[in-house]
Amino acid sequence: MKQQCVIYCRVSTQKEQQQTSLQRQQAELQTFAQQLGYDVAAIFTDEHSGYDVERDGLLDLFAYIKEYGIDVICVQDETRLGRGNARMAIIHMLTKQSITVYTLSNGGQMALTDMDTMMLEILAIVEEYQRKVHNAKIKRGMQRAVANGFRPEKNLTKGGNVEGRERIDVPMEDIVQLRKEGLTFQEIATILRTRGFKASKATVHRRFMEYEAQSED
Repeated sequence: MKQQCVIYCRVSTQKEQQQTSLQRQQAELQTFAQQLGYDVAAIFTDEHSGYDVERDGLLDLFAYIKEYGIDVICVQDETRLGRGNARMAIIHMLTKQSITVYTLSNGGQMALTDMDTMMLEILAIVEEYQRKVHNAKIKRGMQRAVANGFRPEKNLTKGGNVEGRERIDVPMEDIVQLRKEGLTFQEIATILRTRGFKASKATVHRRFMEYEAQSED
């Protein structure tokens, strides 16, 4: 069975000549995907400016690849994904999710410029420090609460409170590894649920914070 990909096409306006361009993109990309050895799982289109990220087709595409685990997108050229800051933001999102983009203009995988690569590295560093600041604020708040007498373990049945919640078993090593790969707590929870674990975003976040606190002790 062939691997699957999705196709994304975009034109900037709803003018009649642009409709022809949209149809041509779809036909050419279907042939291109087949040449690459992929089956086309879905096609998403937009008649919208590339400078805007609030596009129905684009948002539907992101939801689809996340739900069905698609990791390949075919587009006519990188400007179809977006232009200006929107282009960089979209490429950053796709890179974080390990999505491969093939462009018809390149005849293969999308080529990033040195500037693109540098920008992606800067964005990754900024996000990492944002996470650290956010986690530090949460940790400090928890430490203050504990210092004032709060005992979180008493809210769990396995911690002594029979009226509390049952502690959910989750694979801590997987959570730590996925977090290192830059996934959000919501994304990690989604992955764990596909593996049979009853994990919510809150559970994953709480366990990760407990892990970090223990690591620093």
